[in-house]
Amino acid sequence: MTYSLLIMNEVDAYIENFLEKVQSIMKEIRGIILQQAPDAIESIAYGMPAYKTHGKPLVYFAGYKHHIGFYATPTGHKSFKEALSIYKRGKGSVQFPLDQEIPYGLITNMVRFRVEVNKQSTKPKAP
Repeated sequence: MTYSLLIMNEVDAYIENFLEKVQSIMKEIRGIILQQAPDAIESIAYGMPAYKTHGKPLVYFAGYKHHIGFYATPTGHKSFKEALSIYKRGKGSVQFPLDQEIPYGLITNMVRFRVEVNKQSTKPKAP
């Protein structure tokens, strides 16, 4: 008899706590993050999936009853202010309503931007 062991990490466990529709959205967002930042370190921080590159926060996301919260820190939100203007926002957060199409292209662009910001911030300063 053979046994297979399925090990669920913290982010898998977090996503599994939601309805299937929300799980699907969060899995898509997670996939985008890991595709754009394959070297990102994935964990749970502030009670939600969190990603770091170059030792610095990259992005976070969270599931809620009526929306997905996406946190690209203030720099990510400032740079995409116009595109995010149709959503409810905070200083470093945006809410994507579950009853609307999730803007995966925008999320991809925001993650790509944050990857570059983190990469640039680790380069040595010119003398």
